[in-house]
Amino acid sequence: MQSVRQDHPGSSGNGGGDPAARASTGPANRLNMLLSDASYRTDSWAERLPRLLGPMGVQAHLAGSGQQATQLIQSMPIHVALVDLGLPIETCDPTQAAEGGYRLLDILSRLANRPPMVAIISARTPREEVRQLNAALRHGVFAVMNRPRTAGDVETLLEVLRRCVTRHYKGRWPTA
Repeated sequence: MQSVRQDHPGSSGNGGGDPAARASTGPANRLNMLLSDASYRTDSWAERLPRLLGPMGVQAHLAGSGQQATQLIQSMPIHVALVDLGLPIETCDPTQAAEGGYRLLDILSRLANRPPMVAIISARTPREEVRQLNAALRHGVFAVMNRPRTAGDVETLLEVLRRCVTRHYKGRWPTA
């Protein structure tokens, strides 16, 4: 499993080594998952998820901005995408918060091999929650969830991901 937080281009977060050698040593390349996370907490749900999914052959790629997520999409096939709608466009520009997630949904929904998407919302008001929900549904997301905060929320997210793979890939790992 490789958890990647792209803080700058070329950052892999895996301690170096030959990527081809790592890919051939196990089931790590079975499913590429894009995890976008707007949270700056050190122990967020997105930081824990790769450790839980890695033994099952899920290679999680963590992006902290829309720009980083776009770079990941351009560099590899994405099989499942978790899109935090609070994602900033660029890591260094907090004024553009909540725009990167919507742009990311736009990019993913236009791909030839469109991956199933799960939208993560974190609305502060009921009006904002309705806006986020409507935007996610317009983009054809598989599911919409509140940002996981507890262990129970992470378990619910894992169940949504299981259903996503079962429905979209007929219960089998993607081949490409």
